[in-house]
Amino acid sequence: MEQPPQQQVPLEQMQNAALNFVSAVCGIVAMPVEILIRWQYGTRYFPIPVVFFSAVMMLFLPLFSAAVDSISHIGLFRGLVPPPAGMFGVGAFSSLYFFVSFLHGFRLWRRMVYMELEQHSLYEGPPLPFLLLVPGSRSFWFTRLVIEPALIFIAAGLLEHTFIIQSGLATYLRFAAIALGMKNFIGWYRAWEYLRNILDARVIGPCIRRLVEDKATDEDHNTLHLAKIPKSIPADIRQEAVSYIARARCAEMPNTQEDTNRE
Repeated sequence: MEQPPQQQVPLEQMQNAALNFVSAVCGIVAMPVEILIRWQYGTRYFPIPVVFFSAVMMLFLPLFSAAVDSISHIGLFRGLVPPPAGMFGVGAFSSLYFFVSFLHGFRLWRRMVYMELEQHSLYEGPPLPFLLLVPGSRSFWFTRLVIEPALIFIAAGLLEHTFIIQSGLATYLRFAAIALGMKNFIGWYRAWEYLRNILDARVIGPCIRRLVEDKATDEDHNTLHLAKIPKSIPADIRQEAVSYIARARCAEMPNTQEDTNRE
């Protein structure tokens, strides 16, 4: 009995899986910072796995920082790593994270019980009020992609050089700023990709129609990334080939919409 050929994983599905993975990792790293700058985020803005792994990270990060500090005072490592200078370290920030999460918990629970209090559970809420004074802050995506990550990155350097926070915490904040920017970029890219597919479909549709009618030009073939279909091919085979191309093109739209809704 002939075995059916194994279905290959499309490259687009691999890209979506990679984007989901990067977005989840960046969300875990950036969540402790994001809950400080987005006070009105929705009840479903942070997925439950992201909340869990972010809490685990903030439990073990102070232990790791303390272990590194202890090693720097032992034997041959003494003097190689300078003692941390600053009033607050990773442990203090971890305590702040759990305290702020506790405060957010009351607000989120109230929204979950009284659902009429929340209009959109996936919305992250408006930015901090003083960011409206920054040029370009009226743009939602410019604020998320540039202003907020830059604010965290610059604040980490200023607080470190004024000896308010220790170098370990400053390093984490810089890394969290980059992770936040990448997470927001993936969200922007998915929204752009969804709209781009709709606009592309307006061009691809007429090209496919002319292909069915055997009136396609060289420009139509180039748009669809197709070689010319030989004139000697029977009409039924041509029709089947064009139908397959149309189904393949149209299948991209639901996948993009589903990924955008998931974000």
